[in-house]
Amino acid sequence: MKIATWNVNGIRARIDEVQKLVETERPDVVCLQEIKAASDQVPAMFLEQAGYWTYWHGERGYSGVALLVRRDFAPSAPVFAHPDFDHEQRIVTAAIGGITFASVYVPNGGKDFPAKLRFFTALSAWAQGQLAGGASLLIAGDLNIARAEIDVHPKERRKTTGQLPEERALFEAALAHGLTDLGRAAEPANEQLYTWWAPWRSMRERNIGWRLDYLLASADLAARLESCVVRREFGSSDHGVVLAQLR
Repeated sequence: MKIATWNVNGIRARIDEVQKLVETERPDVVCLQEIKAASDQVPAMFLEQAGYWTYWHGERGYSGVALLVRRDFAPSAPVFAHPDFDHEQRIVTAAIGGITFASVYVPNGGKDFPAKLRFFTALSAWAQGQLAGGASLLIAGDLNIARAEIDVHPKERRKTTGQLPEERALFEAALAHGLTDLGRAAEPANEQLYTWWAPWRSMRERNIGWRLDYLLASADLAARLESCVVRREFGSSDHGVVLAQLR
Protein backbone atom coordinates (compact mmCIF):
# COMPACT_ATOMS: atom_id res chain seq x y z
CA MET A 1 0.00 0.00 0.00
CA LYS A 2 1.43 3.34 -1.07
CA ILE A 3 0.17 6.70 0.21
CA ALA A 4 1.21 10.13 -1.01
CA THR A 5 0.55 13.53 0.52
CA TRP A 6 1.33 16.86 -1.12
CA ASN A 7 0.47 20.49 -0.50
CA VAL A 8 0.20 21.56 -4.13
CA ASN A 9 -0.21 25.30 -3.41
CA GLY A 10 -2.79 25.62 -6.17
CA ILE A 11 -4.05 22.62 -8.12
CA ARG A 12 -4.62 24.57 -11.34
CA ALA A 13 -0.93 25.46 -11.47
CA ARG A 14 0.14 21.91 -10.58
CA ILE A 15 -2.36 19.70 -12.40
CA ASP A 16 0.24 18.33 -14.84
CA GLU A 17 2.56 17.57 -11.93
CA VAL A 18 -0.18 15.67 -10.09
CA GLN A 19 -0.78 13.69 -13.26
CA LYS A 20 2.95 12.87 -13.43
CA LEU A 21 2.92 11.84 -9.77
CA VAL A 22 0.07 9.37 -10.17
CA GLU A 23 1.48 8.00 -13.42
CA THR A 24 5.01 7.44 -12.08
CA GLU A 25 4.33 6.44 -8.46
CA ARG A 26 0.83 4.92 -8.76
CA PRO A 27 -0.09 5.62 -5.12
CA ASP A 28 -3.14 3.83 -3.81
CA VAL A 29 -4.24 6.98 -1.98
CA VAL A 30 -3.22 10.57 -2.74
CA CYS A 31 -3.95 13.33 -0.24
CA LEU A 32 -3.69 16.89 -1.55
CA GLN A 33 -3.87 20.17 0.33
CA GLU A 34 -4.22 23.86 -0.50
CA ILE A 35 -5.88 23.12 -3.81
CA LYS A 36 -7.25 26.70 -3.96
CA ALA A 37 -10.07 25.74 -6.31
CA ALA A 38 -13.72 24.79 -6.29
CA SER A 39 -14.56 21.37 -7.68
CA ASP A 40 -15.82 22.83 -10.95
CA GLN A 41 -12.42 24.46 -11.52
CA VAL A 42 -10.48 21.20 -11.34
CA PRO A 43 -9.90 19.31 -14.58
CA ALA A 44 -10.26 15.91 -12.90
CA MET A 45 -11.07 13.88 -15.97
CA PHE A 46 -7.50 12.68 -16.52
CA LEU A 47 -7.40 11.22 -13.01
CA GLU A 48 -10.65 9.37 -13.59
CA GLN A 49 -9.22 8.03 -16.84
CA ALA A 50 -6.03 7.10 -14.98
CA GLY A 51 -8.09 4.93 -12.68
CA TYR A 52 -8.76 7.10 -9.63
CA TRP A 53 -11.86 8.02 -7.70
CA THR A 54 -11.50 11.76 -7.07
CA TYR A 55 -12.99 14.10 -4.49
CA TRP A 56 -12.25 17.83 -4.44
CA HIS A 57 -13.24 19.92 -1.41
CA GLY A 58 -12.35 23.56 -1.89
CA GLU A 59 -13.32 27.06 -2.82
CA ARG A 60 -11.94 29.54 -5.28
CA GLY A 61 -8.47 30.81 -4.44
CA TYR A 62 -8.19 29.55 -0.86
CA SER A 63 -7.49 26.46 1.24
CA GLY A 64 -9.07 23.16 0.13
CA VAL A 65 -8.19 19.47 0.24
CA ALA A 66 -8.64 16.45 -1.99
CA LEU A 67 -8.55 12.67 -1.84
CA LEU A 68 -7.68 10.52 -4.86
CA VAL A 69 -8.16 6.76 -4.50
CA ARG A 70 -6.96 4.21 -7.02
CA ARG A 71 -9.85 2.10 -8.30
CA ASP A 72 -7.83 -1.11 -8.06
CA PHE A 73 -7.44 -0.34 -4.36
CA ALA A 74 -11.12 0.52 -3.86
CA PRO A 75 -13.25 -1.18 -6.53
CA SER A 76 -16.39 0.56 -5.23
CA ALA A 77 -16.59 4.34 -4.95
CA PRO A 78 -15.53 5.41 -1.43
CA VAL A 79 -17.86 7.43 0.77
CA PHE A 80 -16.15 10.75 1.37
CA ALA A 81 -17.03 12.70 4.51
CA HIS A 82 -16.11 15.70 6.65
CA PRO A 83 -15.91 15.69 10.47
CA ASP A 84 -18.07 18.34 12.07
CA PHE A 85 -15.09 20.56 12.96
CA ASP A 86 -14.27 21.07 9.28
CA HIS A 87 -14.21 24.69 8.20
CA GLU A 88 -12.67 26.44 5.20
CA GLN A 89 -12.58 23.04 3.44
CA ARG A 90 -9.69 21.67 5.54
CA ILE A 91 -10.42 17.95 5.95
CA VAL A 92 -11.92 15.11 3.94
CA THR A 93 -12.02 11.45 4.98
CA ALA A 94 -12.76 8.11 3.36
CA ALA A 95 -13.03 4.60 4.83
CA ILE A 96 -11.42 2.04 2.51
CA GLY A 97 -10.78 -1.58 3.32
CA GLY A 98 -11.14 -1.03 7.06
CA ILE A 99 -8.80 1.99 7.07
CA THR A 100 -9.92 5.59 7.54
CA PHE A 101 -7.83 8.00 5.48
CA ALA A 102 -7.89 11.75 6.12
CA SER A 103 -6.41 14.53 4.02
CA VAL A 104 -5.87 17.52 6.32
CA TYR A 105 -4.73 21.12 5.93
CA VAL A 106 -4.27 22.80 9.31
CA PRO A 107 -4.44 26.64 9.32
CA ASN A 108 -1.00 28.24 9.44
CA GLY A 109 -2.11 30.51 12.27
CA GLY A 110 -0.43 33.64 11.02
CA LYS A 111 -3.65 35.66 10.95
CA ASP A 112 -5.69 33.77 13.57
CA PHE A 113 -3.53 31.71 15.90
CA PRO A 114 -6.40 30.71 18.27
CA ALA A 115 -8.30 29.28 15.26
CA LYS A 116 -5.29 27.12 14.43
CA LEU A 117 -5.14 25.77 17.98
CA ARG A 118 -8.89 25.08 17.98
CA PHE A 119 -8.69 23.20 14.70
CA PHE A 120 -5.73 21.09 15.78
CA THR A 121 -7.35 20.34 19.14
CA ALA A 122 -10.53 19.21 17.36
CA LEU A 123 -8.49 17.10 14.93
CA SER A 124 -6.72 15.43 17.85
CA ALA A 125 -10.00 14.72 19.64
CA TRP A 126 -11.50 13.27 16.45
CA ALA A 127 -8.46 11.03 15.97
CA GLN A 128 -8.65 9.91 19.60
CA GLY A 129 -12.29 8.95 19.09
CA GLN A 130 -11.44 6.99 15.96
CA LEU A 131 -8.65 5.11 17.69
CA ALA A 132 -10.72 4.45 20.81
CA GLY A 133 -13.30 2.82 18.55
CA GLY A 134 -10.66 0.47 17.17
CA ALA A 135 -10.27 2.16 13.79
CA SER A 136 -7.18 1.88 11.63
CA LEU A 137 -6.35 5.50 10.88
CA LEU A 138 -4.00 7.37 8.59
CA ILE A 139 -3.92 11.18 8.73
CA ALA A 140 -1.95 12.80 5.92
CA GLY A 141 -1.32 16.41 5.14
CA ASP A 142 0.12 19.79 5.91
CA LEU A 143 -0.20 20.17 9.67
CA ASN A 144 1.66 23.51 9.68
CA ILE A 145 3.68 22.61 12.78
CA ALA A 146 7.35 21.69 12.85
CA ARG A 147 7.12 18.95 15.44
CA ALA A 148 10.51 19.51 17.12
CA GLU A 149 13.76 21.45 16.75
CA ILE A 150 15.16 18.71 14.51
CA ASP A 151 12.33 19.47 12.08
CA VAL A 152 13.61 22.98 11.33
CA HIS A 153 16.94 23.88 9.74
CA PRO A 154 19.16 25.68 12.30
CA LYS A 155 19.10 28.86 10.20
CA GLU A 156 15.29 28.89 10.36
CA ARG A 157 14.80 28.19 14.06
CA ARG A 158 13.08 31.04 15.88
CA LYS A 159 10.10 31.84 18.08
CA THR A 160 7.39 32.02 15.45
CA THR A 161 4.12 30.40 14.44
CA GLY A 162 4.74 26.79 13.49
CA GLN A 163 7.51 26.38 16.04
CA LEU A 164 5.83 27.56 19.25
CA PRO A 165 5.81 25.38 22.39
CA GLU A 166 2.01 25.30 22.63
CA GLU A 167 1.73 24.00 19.07
CA ARG A 168 4.33 21.32 19.63
CA ALA A 169 2.63 20.28 22.86
CA LEU A 170 -0.65 19.78 20.97
CA PHE A 171 1.18 17.73 18.36
CA GLU A 172 2.76 15.45 20.97
CA ALA A 173 -0.58 15.05 22.76
CA ALA A 174 -2.16 13.89 19.49
CA LEU A 175 0.59 11.32 18.99
CA ALA A 176 0.17 10.12 22.57
CA HIS A 177 -3.35 8.95 21.72
CA GLY A 178 -1.79 6.18 19.61
CA LEU A 179 -0.48 7.74 16.40
CA THR A 180 2.98 7.29 14.88
CA ASP A 181 4.78 9.92 12.82
CA LEU A 182 5.85 7.71 9.91
CA GLY A 183 8.43 10.12 8.53
CA ARG A 184 10.32 10.27 11.80
CA ALA A 185 9.82 6.56 12.46
CA ALA A 186 11.50 5.81 9.15
CA GLU A 187 14.37 8.26 9.69
CA PRO A 188 14.67 8.98 13.43
CA ALA A 189 18.06 10.69 13.23
CA ASN A 190 17.77 12.54 9.92
CA GLU A 191 18.49 16.20 10.66
CA GLN A 192 17.77 17.25 7.07
CA LEU A 193 14.25 15.85 6.74
CA TYR A 194 12.21 18.83 5.59
CA THR A 195 9.06 19.18 3.47
CA TRP A 196 8.66 22.96 3.04
CA TRP A 197 11.09 25.61 1.88
CA ALA A 198 10.58 29.37 1.65
CA PRO A 199 10.41 30.29 -2.05
CA TRP A 200 13.44 32.55 -2.13
CA ARG A 201 17.26 32.53 -1.86
CA SER A 202 17.43 28.97 -3.24
CA MET A 203 16.19 27.61 0.09
CA ARG A 204 14.87 24.44 -1.50
CA GLU A 205 18.04 23.75 -3.47
CA ARG A 206 20.09 24.23 -0.29
CA ASN A 207 17.54 22.23 1.76
CA ILE A 208 17.04 24.99 4.31
CA GLY A 209 13.51 24.14 5.32
CA TRP A 210 10.90 22.98 7.80
CA ARG A 211 9.06 19.67 8.16
CA LEU A 212 5.36 20.55 8.04
CA ASP A 213 3.86 17.64 6.07
CA TYR A 214 3.18 14.34 7.80
CA LEU A 215 1.71 10.89 7.63
CA LEU A 216 0.37 9.88 11.06
CA ALA A 217 -0.73 6.27 11.44
CA SER A 218 -2.41 4.08 14.03
CA ALA A 219 -0.20 1.41 15.60
CA ASP A 220 -1.41 -1.42 13.37
CA LEU A 221 -0.52 0.52 10.23
CA ALA A 222 2.74 1.86 11.64
CA ALA A 223 3.83 -1.73 12.26
CA ARG A 224 3.57 -2.30 8.49
CA LEU A 225 5.83 0.62 7.55
CA GLU A 226 8.47 -0.15 4.94
CA SER A 227 9.56 3.35 3.94
CA CYS A 228 8.59 7.02 4.16
CA VAL A 229 10.47 9.50 1.99
CA VAL A 230 10.29 13.13 0.87
CA ARG A 231 10.53 13.83 -2.84
CA ARG A 232 12.23 17.21 -2.49
CA GLU A 233 13.17 17.34 -6.16
CA PHE A 234 9.62 16.79 -7.44
CA GLY A 235 7.28 19.54 -8.55
CA SER A 236 7.12 23.31 -8.32
CA SER A 237 5.12 23.74 -5.11
CA ASP A 238 6.90 25.14 -2.07
CA HIS A 239 6.17 21.77 -0.40
CA GLY A 240 7.63 18.38 -1.25
CA VAL A 241 5.71 15.17 -1.82
CA VAL A 242 5.80 12.68 1.09
CA LEU A 243 5.43 9.02 0.10
CA ALA A 244 4.94 6.08 2.47
CA GLN A 245 5.02 2.40 1.57
CA LEU A 246 3.28 -0.06 3.91
CA ARG A 247 3.12 -3.83 3.67
